Amino acid sequence: MPNRLAAERSPYLRQHADNPVDWLPWGREALTRAQTEQKPIFLSIGYSTCHWCHVMAHESFKNPDIAAVLNAHFVPVKVDREERPDLDRVYMTYVQQTTGHGGWPMSVWLTPEGKPFYGGTYFPPDDRHGRAGFLSVLNAIARHWREQRAKIEKGAAEVVAALQRHAIEGPAREDRTEGAPALLHEAAGGAFERGYQYFSETHDARWGGFGGAPKFPRAAVLHFLFRAAVLQGAESETGREAIDLAALTLQRMAEGGLHDVIGGGFHRYAVDDEWHVPHFEKMLYDQAQIAVNMLEARQAAGRETFAWIARGIFDYVRRDLTGPHGAFYSAEDADSHIAHGQPEHAEGAFYVWTKTELETALGANAAFFCVHFGVKDGGNVAHDPHGEFTAKNILRQTRSLALTARDFKFELSAAEDKLLACLEKLREVRACRPRPHLDDKVITAWNGLMISALAKGAQVLGVPGHLTAATRAVEFIARELHDAVTGTLYRSWREGRSDIPGFAEDYAYLIQGLLDLYEAGFDVRWLQWAEKLQTKMDELFWDTERGGYFNSRADDPSVILRLKEDYDGAEPAPNSVAALNLLRFDWMLGTTGARDKALRTIEALRPHWSRAPHALPQLLVAVELALETPRTVVLAGDPGAADFRALAAVLHEKLGPRRAILAADGGEGQRWLAERRAYLAEMKPLDGRATAYVCENFTCQQPLYAPETLRTLLAED
Repeated sequence: MPNRLAAERSPYLRQHADNPVDWLPWGREALTRAQTEQKPIFLSIGYSTCHWCHVMAHESFKNPDIAAVLNAHFVPVKVDREERPDLDRVYMTYVQQTTGHGGWPMSVWLTPEGKPFYGGTYFPPDDRHGRAGFLSVLNAIARHWREQRAKIEKGAAEVVAALQRHAIEGPAREDRTEGAPALLHEAAGGAFERGYQYFSETHDARWGGFGGAPKFPRAAVLHFLFRAAVLQGAESETGREAIDLAALTLQRMAEGGLHDVIGGGFHRYAVDDEWHVPHFEKMLYDQAQIAVNMLEARQAAGRETFAWIARGIFDYVRRDLTGPHGAFYSAEDADSHIAHGQPEHAEGAFYVWTKTELETALGANAAFFCVHFGVKDGGNVAHDPHGEFTAKNILRQTRSLALTARDFKFELSAAEDKLLACLEKLREVRACRPRPHLDDKVITAWNGLMISALAKGAQVLGVPGHLTAATRAVEFIARELHDAVTGTLYRSWREGRSDIPGFAEDYAYLIQGLLDLYEAGFDVRWLQWAEKLQTKMDELFWDTERGGYFNSRADDPSVILRLKEDYDGAEPAPNSVAALNLLRFDWMLGTTGARDKALRTIEALRPHWSRAPHALPQLLVAVELALETPRTVVLAGDPGAADFRALAAVLHEKLGPRRAILAADGGEGQRWLAERRAYLAEMKPLDGRATAYVCENFTCQQPLYAPETLRTLLAED
């Protein structure tokens, strides 16, 4: 008989609806039951496309003996981390600080008041290799709760107090220097230098990435390196090195199995140094951020390969992660069924190939393809600790196409055509396999990231369809995930809007997406909505005492403490994005208090970014912008006209200093902007031609209308 999760909308929660465990969703009912029955809570946090979440579910949560212990001695609660990132971060902070590591599935035991007293990640069902199994842990905790409850509760209270002190104070006080703090530009210079040095020293010169396996794509690091290159000068020694570090990492990621070369897009992370063997789930937030990295690499390095990879990401998202309503789905699973009609499933089954399968699909072209992608008869996976890829091949580009073309005596253009034809054929063959589970939940924050990426794709690649796709997603969010009366955003949508209000990241990422969408298409309604959302974000999340934004709202009593994210990881910290947004509002609209809030946000996290700058590379980018002189380009004319678009395209050819881009369209948009920036009222096309006004610190140079002249002027900046 299904448990209470059957009524939930989250795919992850529904995956556990038939477990014998008496799961409850997080909420008042679960907490009340724990307090009434005086039982500890077993909190399990994961997400629907998580491989090890599936493993623990199969081994433990479907086991009737383990379920009996859970049901008898605990109140079992399931949380989808994608629906409740606030809870995930609170309890992940606890697990990381007490065990030294974190991840999903996350397993945490709480007092009835929600205070953690024991935690970990994946537990095997029984004792193995000297490690206690899940059943042993459950029995031990149940016994200690009966016999030493007062001690457990005292320890849990101390843990929460320590977490609260850390949330308020940041890094330990004794690590801070005495005396007057350094001026922002002095502190920023040192942090930039140390952050850059860290990434330079930890960079894998052969395979790219930073540090060893497992390797995760961390977009904020690459974004920081590209900004460092601009700051130092792209042609300087440091500038060239910064571009090389980022470009090599992106190139190696694209050549390895992390990149789905057949269908486009990138998997979550690689378990080896060479980016060859991934965990195969595909997350929307990775697609968005890696696409932006690729576009920046195209601008910085001038290599068309990066544009091709970005196009592949966008094609994948628009084909496989976009709903009929226009919004973007969250993820695709790592696992899938091995064959139609069979219950067996395996990680990567949709993506891996035997050599025989490739030869059958590609016929005479198989030899060419297999040499280029390192395919072997017995499989090409050297790192396979669980024996999942025996005789299987994970496609990776082991050599340049020029070398393969030479060995097969093809002209390079003919080899390119042959390779593309092979990939298209394999896409058709693979489409007949059972697809991985699709998490069709729409998350506001992740849609915001994808809207930004598509807007930038429209700018750099000149593809109008990307702008259309981004606009459809924004319109869906405005219609389905925003309460126009209260101004409130909601976190997610699936079969209707969830009742979970949005978090700081939902506001910050969507605001960024709206600003980027305005600069790509110049529809002023997105700028107007962004301004309103920023006001609402300030109301709900701003720390009036210390500055910066809390992750969660103040009105949820079930959250034991409010944190400020201090790490730019798989997703950027909300404060990092919010600081950038506020500075852009200042440059674009002169929004009252925006610059002050940005600086207070930066200062609130100074103990973190000055002590460990490599932890907050995206916030360092905001610091850079805060120290820059405002630069604005105003394009006067009809945004839909060819001459206007020709001028706008010049602004995105190269990676350069940041500029706010505004449109003086002669209509409602210009009138609204002029109410905030009076100088915009007089900017008009010259002689009936689209005209560019290049301004620095609100002093504008002579207007111009020739793209070549604008290109020359920007090159001198």
